[in-house]
Formats: sequence, structure tokens, C-alpha cells
Amino acid sequence: MRSSTQVQPERVPANERSRRTRAALLAAARALLEEGGFAALNIGAVAERAGVSRRAVYLHFASPSAVIGALFDYVAETESVQESLRRVRKAPDALAALDEWARHEATYHASILAVSRALEHAGRDNPDAAVWRKRIADYQLIDCRALAQRLHDEGHLAAGWTVASATDMLWALISTELLERLLVDRGWSPRRYARLYARLLRGAFASHAAPLIRARTTSRRPAP
Repeated sequence: MRSSTQVQPERVPANERSRRTRAALLAAARALLEEGGFAALNIGAVAERAGVSRRAVYLHFASPSAVIGALFDYVAETESVQESLRRVRKAPDALAALDEWARHEATYHASILAVSRALEHAGRDNPDAAVWRKRIADYQLIDCRALAQRLHDEGHLAAGWTVASATDMLWALISTELLERLLVDRGWSPRRYARLYARLLRGAFASHAAPLIRARTTSRRPAP
């Protein structure tokens, strides 16, 4: 006879179960992508890794392409990309924004290194990956252009650069290979990478007069 005081299993609402299942599927997809690249990312493998049926996967994602699309949004949200970029956009001036951009690269991009590597390797051959590679590149170029434009508008953009050429170079410098060579192959810490990458960006893109003017301004004392 069952005791009237026996604790009953907690019932999880259907919508909450659905969110949990979706999150488990996306976590499984990310793990597969990081371990084996896009070749390892298929409906059957995602279902097995997440411990659900293939039917459960299709209830959330109509195709492998849909899994890939949701995966990149999931990674961006999980790793707080918008918060990281907010610090770049809210920096007090363009030079500080360069420093924040270096920090963003050394933290957010470093945290998704395996995902980015898989995307770059497959992006030119896999049609599904190519769509998302272009989408991500377009977003990155928007942020790079905003940074280059701010340098220009504040009079900090070094001679020889245009907004367009600085945009392209800033974008090229966030390549996965650069991060991988220094963080993985050479064993740099993200902190060291951020510090020296910021120095590189200032040396390349900021006019030499700009920091000196700022320094004189901040050190000026009122006349007695």
C-alpha cells in the first residue's frame, strides 16, 4: 500500500522539457562539430549523443541545415557574444575600443576556436556550412567597419589606411589560424594574447600622434 506521504516525481511542463531537449541536442551538435568537424554532424549522430531518438531531433530541426543554423546561434548565446561586443561598442574612445576588440578576440573567439576551425575548413565545400560561414563573416565585417569608422571619425586612423582597407585588415586578423597558432601551438594565455594583440592593433591602425595628444591632455595641470 502506497503511503499518502510518499513524494511524487516532479512533473516537468512540456515546454520546459522541449527546451531541455533542444539544448541537449545543440550541446551534442557542438561536441560533435568540435570533435570531428562537419563530417561528424548528422541527425543520427546528434540523436545518439543527446540520448534521444532521431524522431525527437526532427521535432526540433527539420534538416541538418537547420541544426547548423541553430547551433551557431546557440554558441553565440552560450558564450555571451553580445555582452563581449557591447564592451567594444561602449568603449569611451576608438583607442579603448581597439583594446576591447583585442580582449573580445582573446576571450569570445578563443572560446569558440574549435567551432570556428570546423566552419573555416568546411565552409568552402559544404553548402550548409558555406551559408553560415558567409553570414558570420558579414556580421564580423559590420563590427570591423564600425571600429575602423570610429577610428577615422575621431581622427585616430593612421595614415595609409582608409576605412575600407582597415575594415578588411581587421577582419583578416581575426582568423582562426592566428588564434590557434599562438594559443594552441605556442601556448600563449588569452591574457597575453589580448595584451599583445591590442599593442599590434594600436601600432598598425592608430596614428602615432593620437596617443601623444591624449597623454598631454590628461597630464596637463592648471596654471598656478
